[in-house]
This record gives sequence, structure tokens and C-alpha cells, in this order.
Amino acid sequence: MKKALHIIFILCIVVVFGMLVIKKDTPENAFSENYLTETENITYPAQNKNITLDGVDYLQSQAPVGKFGGELVISTIGEGPKTFNPCNTKDATSSSMAGILYDGLLTTDARTGEVIPQLAKSFEIKGTDYIITLRKGLKWTDGVPITADDVIYTYKDIVFKGLGNTSARDSMMVRGKLPELVKIDDYTVKFTTPEPFAPFLRQLTYPIVPKHYFKPHSDQGDSVFGAFLNPNTPPTQIVSNGAFKLKEYVAAQRVVFERNPDYYKVNLKNEKLPYLDKLVYLIVGDTNNEILKFEAKEVDVLGLRGSNVARYKLKEPTSDYKIYNLGPDTGTLFLVINLNNRKNAEGKYYVSPVKQKWFRNRNFRNAVDWAVDRKGMVKNIAQGVAAPLFTAESMNSIYLNKSIKGHPQDKNVSKEFLNKAGFYLKNGILYDKDGNRVEFDLYTNAGSLDRESIGVMIKQDLEDLGMKVNFKPIEFNSLVNKLSNTNDWDMVIIGLTGSPLEPHDGKNVWTSSGPLHLFNQRPQNYKNDDRYSWEVELDNIFEEGALKLSFKERKPIYDRYQQIIYEEKPIIYLYSPTRITAIRKRFKNIFPSALSGLVYNLEEIYVGDDEEKTSLGGAK
Repeated sequence: MKKALHIIFILCIVVVFGMLVIKKDTPENAFSENYLTETENITYPAQNKNITLDGVDYLQSQAPVGKFGGELVISTIGEGPKTFNPCNTKDATSSSMAGILYDGLLTTDARTGEVIPQLAKSFEIKGTDYIITLRKGLKWTDGVPITADDVIYTYKDIVFKGLGNTSARDSMMVRGKLPELVKIDDYTVKFTTPEPFAPFLRQLTYPIVPKHYFKPHSDQGDSVFGAFLNPNTPPTQIVSNGAFKLKEYVAAQRVVFERNPDYYKVNLKNEKLPYLDKLVYLIVGDTNNEILKFEAKEVDVLGLRGSNVARYKLKEPTSDYKIYNLGPDTGTLFLVINLNNRKNAEGKYYVSPVKQKWFRNRNFRNAVDWAVDRKGMVKNIAQGVAAPLFTAESMNSIYLNKSIKGHPQDKNVSKEFLNKAGFYLKNGILYDKDGNRVEFDLYTNAGSLDRESIGVMIKQDLEDLGMKVNFKPIEFNSLVNKLSNTNDWDMVIIGLTGSPLEPHDGKNVWTSSGPLHLFNQRPQNYKNDDRYSWEVELDNIFEEGALKLSFKERKPIYDRYQQIIYEEKPIIYLYSPTRITAIRKRFKNIFPSALSGLVYNLEEIYVGDDEEKTSLGGAK
């Protein structure tokens, strides 16, 4: 999964422990063990098994057998998904919803990070050849068989052509060349990369879509395909292959999924999963409303903010919920500064030339960085359930550059940087060397109270330097549109999902042509001559890092990219919260994962009795 913009620190981040990338030379193989101190009494099930019944190749869950029926209600902040098209998602809410509807060839073992089959029955690597064997007998929700033609279509007609979100295509390129893909038979395909390419296996987690349903729309080009499967699409028309299919969408209220009776995963009794009849996402206005709905028992899962952890933990023994500590968030939270110096189609600058001079001056960015009170944020917003963050990799990444120590807040240092850049104070107001008052807009997504609080703190700290900061929380989808389409913004507090095991998943952010190169977004056919020297180096790093096959070779390369971002500061990282999540005790087969969260295994979760215990899922 590529990095995506996210509203809150959300539950399902799927990552892959690439077998060509991290080998036995990596001491971090026991990644998840470091963060599950509060789940030591849980025994995790064995890896899924392949079984064949009546000519159908099923995937058998090794989790305890549960009960069928019931529903799980989860909350999401914002206005809901922008699309259900898994090939066109650019925000985490849409990615999560579409991810429920569509599975990929491969996926991740949430416990170990190992690449494991999903729609594929098996895979084999021979040099630069990746041979994928599909499960036989699987069907789309309209009854049409899932075959190699769907795989060929998904990659050749959508990914390779760059339809929808181009991140997958860009991440699969090796020195500007895409892999070759051939159909061997109806259930076997072969990918061939131009040369050994460490992150390639995880690219095969991309969702497979039905050729017969998607092709009439993709054939009409990107504009038509971009509108395909928008939220107004009647649920009965959507053809999918996931554990749940869409039942209902009510704008700004709820998204309801129902059980797919023909899903290819079965339990130990060979009964078809999932157990739940319904999966419901309530769209709530803000984090306070989310808490109220959890306390009113309208929502079953709650990501706890730092200010609420102690109270909920105190009440846990006599409550109907269980709290899990999932360790540091796998994503990052930051302040991004718009360095764009280009004009839009109407000839208007995205960022005014006056502001361009400020934002593109590293001394100015350093001044902002040193004014940020990360420790204050951790103490006052996260209530200590977090740690200051200074790196582009999350704190639980095995590629984290630990030599970057960061610094405390020091506004005197900020003033020194501003002086170097020619800024001066007059009557408490900051001006640039041309006499322009320093004033700009700061955005974040409304409804995330933590981010709104961060915005208030940053506004105050920068105004102490004489700047005028217009803080503007706006609806999340509107914010995403500014970042990815209109580019009419100055600074934004936002977050990105991430992969603690694979920096290459951030290629769409760090390379100059990337669709999420937020701080200096370029048109699709940009010219190389307008890059900073450090942007050129980032482009080279993400080319070189993917071609090294061992962790030992790759680690210093990705250490360097983090050092560049720390020095240049187009993005200023803030803090890393600890993911602490509460879920109703009646839900069973809960196997917390430091990689994937708490409810990543939706097809295995079932509603049991509160006191029910099992040899695998419950407390001993």
C-alpha cells in the first residue's frame, strides 16, 4: 500500500516484509514483539493454509471457530469516502473502504510482516521472474470467475497506464521501465522486472479488479475512470471480491458493508467466512462526537487520545471494553510548507511570489522548525502518550535514522535564522527585507481535535516571532483537494500512513514526480530543470535503494534521505502518538498487531459472549 493522506491515526496499515528486502541480517525480524507489552497473554493463530474443496482453492483461517451473525461498528471522521474505486484512492478513508471491497494477489502476515498469498494460491520467484498462481474456483460477487485475465487487465490497463492514482505505477518502475507481464494460463501469470528489484513483491498487494466490470469505464480515459465508483454508485451495481460488499452509503452518516457469502476464506470447519453479517462505519463530525458515540455504545472501537487514556484504563476492569497498546503509530504527523513556484492553467501562481521567497528560503523553514514546541504538544495534547518526532520514517520503522536526535524548542534560534534571511521586527510585526509583512494561512482537517490543538499551538509560537498566522481548519476532503489538485495553500498540518518495513512505499511522496510530493507538487509531465539539488538526490536515493537487495545495503541509503528532509525541512515532523485502542469485549479473534492495528482481520472477528475465552483469541 502506498502512502496516503489520513484524517486520524487509523487502524489498517497493511505492509509487507519483502522476502527480497529484509533477510536474516536484520535484527528487527521480531518487529512486532517490541510493542505488544500489554498483549502477552494472547496466543496468535498459525498462518492461513491452502485447502481445496470441491475443486475450489480456499484459504483456511487457523483462528478459533466463531459464531456467525452480528455487526461491528467503527467510526471515521470527516465526510466519508470520496470513491469506492480502489485504483483511484488518494486518502486513507477511501483506501480503507475500497480495501474492504477488493483483495490483492498477495497480502501481509500482520504479525510477522511476511508476504503471504491472498487471491493467489502461491507465488514463486526465479531471478527477476515472479510467477503467480491464482486460486481456482473463485468468483466475483456477480458470479463471474476470477481469472488471470483480471490480473492482466488490472496491471496492464490500469496500473501500467497510470489510470487513477499513479503511485502504484511509479513504484513499480525500475530505472523508468515497467515490468513485463504475461499470461501463462487461465490461473497463472508471470511478472518480469528489468533487473532485481527489492520492493517488487509488495507491489503485488495491489487490489485486483474485475475486467468485465471495469473495462468499459477505463477504456474511456482517466476522466471517466476517475468518476467511476463514486459514492453515488448504487451498491447493488458494485462488483467486488472482498470479504464484505457494499450494502448502503448515506452521505455524511454511515457506510454499511454486508457479508460476501462467496468469499474464498473458510474457518477450521470449512465454513465460509466472514462471521459478521455487517460492518458499519459511522461518519462522525469530530473526535469528541466519536467518544460520545463510543460511550453511548453506538460505536464498538475507539482510538484513544492521550487525554482519555488514563480515564478509560481506570474504568477498564468494570467495563465492557478491552484496551490494547499497539505501540508507536506507523504513520507520521507533520507540518508541510508549500515550496511550489509554478503557475496554474490560468497563469496564476499557486503560491504568491512574495510567499515563495519566504517558504523557499531554508533559513525561514529552520526558523519555523525551531519555534515548534514538540515537547509541549506531547505533554499538553497527547498527555505524554507520544514522543517528539524529527524523522520522515515513523518511530517504529526498521529504517529509522537514529542518529537524528532533533532539538528542543528555542525561539532565539528561530530569530537568528530569520535575521540571516533578512527578516526584521518593527513594533512586534515581522517583515521581510522588501518590507512585506509575514502573513500566511495554516490549514488542517476540521474534526481532529488533536490537530486543531496543534494548529493553535503553532499559530501562537509563530506569532511570538511576529508572523501573522491565519489558522483555518477545513473539512478533510476539501483539504485533500487543496493538497492534490488546486495547490492553493501555504502550510498544512496533516499526516501520512506508512510502512515501517519498506521506505520505497514513500516513493510517491519523496520523488519529484510523485503524486504526493506535497511540498513541491508538479504537473504530470514536469521538467527536471526546476528541481532543488536535494530533490535530485532524493530521486536518486529512491532509485538506488530499490535496487539493493539486503537490509545492510539499503539502510544507509534511506538514512540519507531522512537526513536530507531533516536538514532541508520542506516537512517539519511533530510527534508520534502511541496507538491505544479500545474494543468491546464481546468481539473475539482479536489479535493486536503493531503493523496492522486491531481489526485488520475483519473476516475472522465474531461476536461472542463477554466471558468467552478461547485457547487462541482470549486471555488465559
